[in-house]
Amino acid sequence: MKSTVKNLVHHSGLGLRRSFLTEIIETLPKNVSFYEVAPENWITIGGKLGKQFRAMTERFDFVCHGLSLSIGSTDPLDEKFVHDVKDFMHQHQIKFYSEHLSYCSHQGHLYDLMPIPFTSDAVTHVAKRIQRVQDILEQKIAIENVSYYAAPGQEMNEIDFFNAVVKEADCDILIDINNIYVNSINHGYDAEDFLRSIPADRIAYAHIAGHYVEADDFLVDTHGADVIDPVWKLLAKAYELHGVFPTLLERDFNFPSLDVLLKEVDTIQSIQNAWDTQHKQKLA
Repeated sequence: MKSTVKNLVHHSGLGLRRSFLTEIIETLPKNVSFYEVAPENWITIGGKLGKQFRAMTERFDFVCHGLSLSIGSTDPLDEKFVHDVKDFMHQHQIKFYSEHLSYCSHQGHLYDLMPIPFTSDAVTHVAKRIQRVQDILEQKIAIENVSYYAAPGQEMNEIDFFNAVVKEADCDILIDINNIYVNSINHGYDAEDFLRSIPADRIAYAHIAGHYVEADDFLVDTHGADVIDPVWKLLAKAYELHGVFPTLLERDFNFPSLDVLLKEVDTIQSIQNAWDTQHKQKLA
């Protein structure tokens, strides 16, 4: 029986993209324990790609990571889309769904992930929408901390806003390590302090990715570069603080060879194993 994502504790994952689907099927990397897909990119896929995808979901654990739910928007919640996601997950026996704590629509799609104002009113608004999604899906979802470059109407800091939404919605967390690092540089806060404030019992899994350096004090979350050493160290710190949780490598463009991607997945595993060894030594 397939595991839920929280049961994949010492596991490393990879975001599955169409550009290397065939190569994945041909090689079936042993170091990838689970895969993640954006349901928007796969719900309507048929033909050869659809058959290849079905063959993968029959064999491996998958999670869904949404791109267009626009959970923070003031537009009506797209409940038809949520039902489509539910059907897609049932069809492919996908156990878990996550989304960004952001919005991407306002009387039409904006084609970008926009920051939600850090206000108490926004907490209530977003939490109710998350609860409605959970009611439709009949399960908890995970909400991801996002990168942002401005904070309009800010009444509280990022971590307090994030935790307030999670608590009021009673949802899980998808913790994005790179987003924490990027935001800590761009907005001048301590990344480790942010990590310490995350409620460990709500962490479902994590993302790790690369970014673009525009300037020493301005990073852009692109998912189009290799993960850098400070971000790997922040992942190790997250395990130290909260224990090991499933962690997935994201790469959205500027793809290197599959071998290079899989070496980064190996790095996830090595950090997990190193923490596990240290933890056992402390308990001995």
